[in-house]
Amino acid sequence: MEDDNDGSLPDLELWRQRLADKGWGAPTWPTEYGGAGLSHPEAKVVGQEINRVGGFNPIPALAGMGVTMVGPTIMEYGTDDQKARHLPSIASGAVRWCLGLSEPNAGSDLASLNTKAEDKGDHFILNGQKVWTSGAHISQWCGALVRTDPDKKKRDGISFVMLPMNREGVETRPIKLISGASPFCETYFNNARADKADLLGPLNQGWSVVKRLLQHERQSQTSASSGGTKRESLQDLAKRYVETNADGSIADADLRSRIILHLMDDQAHKLTVGRITAEARGNVEVSAAASILKNSATNVSQARSELSLELMGSQGIGWEGDDFNEQELNTVREWLWGKAISIYGGSFEVQNNIISKNILGLPETTQKG
Repeated sequence: MEDDNDGSLPDLELWRQRLADKGWGAPTWPTEYGGAGLSHPEAKVVGQEINRVGGFNPIPALAGMGVTMVGPTIMEYGTDDQKARHLPSIASGAVRWCLGLSEPNAGSDLASLNTKAEDKGDHFILNGQKVWTSGAHISQWCGALVRTDPDKKKRDGISFVMLPMNREGVETRPIKLISGASPFCETYFNNARADKADLLGPLNQGWSVVKRLLQHERQSQTSASSGGTKRESLQDLAKRYVETNADGSIADADLRSRIILHLMDDQAHKLTVGRITAEARGNVEVSAAASILKNSATNVSQARSELSLELMGSQGIGWEGDDFNEQELNTVREWLWGKAISIYGGSFEVQNNIISKNILGLPETTQKG
């Protein structure tokens, strides 16, 4: 690409625009919706080449829940008008999306939600509270699960609506986490309007829509490493913080064995992702296998954080001060943040329920109604 930056754009914004122009923000999406029309193997090569030169693709992060969850669901359930209006801005990273799903009394049992949507002809009026809404305070659009028919069984009277976050009656309040970050919000709908043109899927069939959306989420969470940044290997980290033998191996035999076992688990996870992808033979539909991969990625990621902290010793538990470098301060925050991985996107136990029912064929014993 030519260097056409005249200094009027920050480097990140220029890089986003260049990726968007190529369709590489969502490379497997059709070109008419802002993608590049690539196959999954071709898209993987593009990602590898970007990483090889030390770059990264910021668009999935800039789009919030757009590229990984909302976009694929609109692709499947949306009208032609909805696809044309929403998908290009998601693929380019120009519009950020959040999701209003969980509520104070409807987390793992999401079907117990109470946010109401009253039919007002060409629109709905929303009233209720959502919680753990990732990035709500910086998003432009929201996809929300709401109750449109309170007289039906709890899974049957739910619909999925989309609405702009700057609409009157929408309020967000960031939630500060133990790690010091505030990526989650409480979101309140106080007589907020959602147009019927932005009802995704049939009325009162939002449960089917959100099940697909959550499968896409689990699929996007199957990587055990954070995207875009290269992290120091545990082997190299160990050489800087713990005693090593003359041959460079870690002197503590037990620690050495546990790091080896972790690296084996990490490699097994990556090979399993590759096998499941190959078995799909180009079929991009996500399945219950995403629950296996989500739990596997959770185990690998959390184990790495624990080992990193152990290797650093007292230097790995600092919160602030000149006695700790930036990597050490980030490590303890990543360790704390990582505790959430086994909860968000469907808890570890919920994934096990999905695996037992849909893969092992065991009887359903949860989520009745």
